[in-house]
Amino acid sequence: MAIHITEECINCGACEPECPNTAIYEGGVKWAFADGTKLTGVIEFNGTTLDSSAKQAPISDEIYYIVPYKCTECQGFHEEPQCAAVCPVDCCVPDPEHVETTEVLLARQAWLHG
Repeated sequence: MAIHITEECINCGACEPECPNTAIYEGGVKWAFADGTKLTGVIEFNGTTLDSSAKQAPISDEIYYIVPYKCTECQGFHEEPQCAAVCPVDCCVPDPEHVETTEVLLARQAWLHG
């Protein structure tokens, strides 16, 4: 499952540079699949064709957020999610809305960085 940031976030930003997928963004900042990945040009995602560098609406305007479509729980990089490891208030937790197997997370990691 992907990780998400709860409302307890104090906006310290410690998590953002730790993400190997660039899946963490400051509240209010738009995101793109191409940010910090090897994705370029047109991609297929959930049956839709889109430009990988097209900016998407922020998931949160108030606190840091994790894009679940880019989160791999650090599979393929680290033994544990780095955002959770560095968070001083333990607000980076598993997202029950995005439960995924290790195989799915590793496939996403390969897609993002392959």
